[in-house]
Amino acid sequence: MTQGRILVVEDDRDTAEMLQVYFSGHGFSVEVAMRGTDALPVTRSYLPDLIILDIMLPGMDGYAVCRELRTMTRTSHIPIIFLTQKDERSDRIAGLELGADDYVTKPFDIEELGLRVKNAINSHQRMNMTDPRTGLPAARLIEDQLRGLMQSDGWTYAEVAIQFMQPFLDSYGFVAADEVLRYTALLLNETIDESGTADDFIGHAGGQIFVLITYANESNALLATIRQRFDQQIRTHYSFFDSEQGGILQPDGSLAPIMSLSIGAVSSEMRDFVDIREITEVAAESRRFDQAPASR
Repeated sequence: MTQGRILVVEDDRDTAEMLQVYFSGHGFSVEVAMRGTDALPVTRSYLPDLIILDIMLPGMDGYAVCRELRTMTRTSHIPIIFLTQKDERSDRIAGLELGADDYVTKPFDIEELGLRVKNAINSHQRMNMTDPRTGLPAARLIEDQLRGLMQSDGWTYAEVAIQFMQPFLDSYGFVAADEVLRYTALLLNETIDESGTADDFIGHAGGQIFVLITYANESNALLATIRQRFDQQIRTHYSFFDSEQGGILQPDGSLAPIMSLSIGAVSSEMRDFVDIREITEVAAESRRFDQAPASR
């Protein structure tokens, strides 16, 4: 299990390579984008825990990248550390006003930057902002998004839960189970990228439960695609034998099925909701009706 996922946005190859080697050597998973325009799609697909962002980039500079990330619902929570040669007070203030979490001036001490990165990630997780396994927004940010639904229209809220995960955890261990959570987060993100909107939101409510808020016109088709892709791909997380027999043989002789999704959704078109608790209760009840049988 990695210490976290870092996206380095840096056009200087020597600096980018140095950062990649250093943080990889300290247990982080590191991706590099050489241009500001590349940083946006990589952020959505990679879901980093933190972004090290150079300001002086060709084409789209770091300020523009930060502004864009902060205005997109799915990337607005990610901590950003600016890395730049600028040392003017006005430049630092400009970056912080855009929502950057920290500001490091070149040339920098790599050990100090490493501590700043670790502290930023740990602080974000301690504040219950993100789930450390998936990097997705957690309780506080999910609640903020839910409160926003009370003042908007055209939304669909869905709870997406992984069924039969406990037998998988018991058989394959927590590392493999965390990989399934990570895979599910990426699947949700990929599908929203293709069929959702810029205002859509994905969160990890805890355990095996994810939440999704979409403003897509065809929300039912989007949720169906998520279910279909999960069913098609989840078998790759099992051994060949378990995949072929359709599940994990239990001590009592029963077969714990291959993991699947149960999904419960509500929308603003259903009725006027009084508060966010009512939204989550209706979605949870709908999800319970979507439960698959306990054995196959």
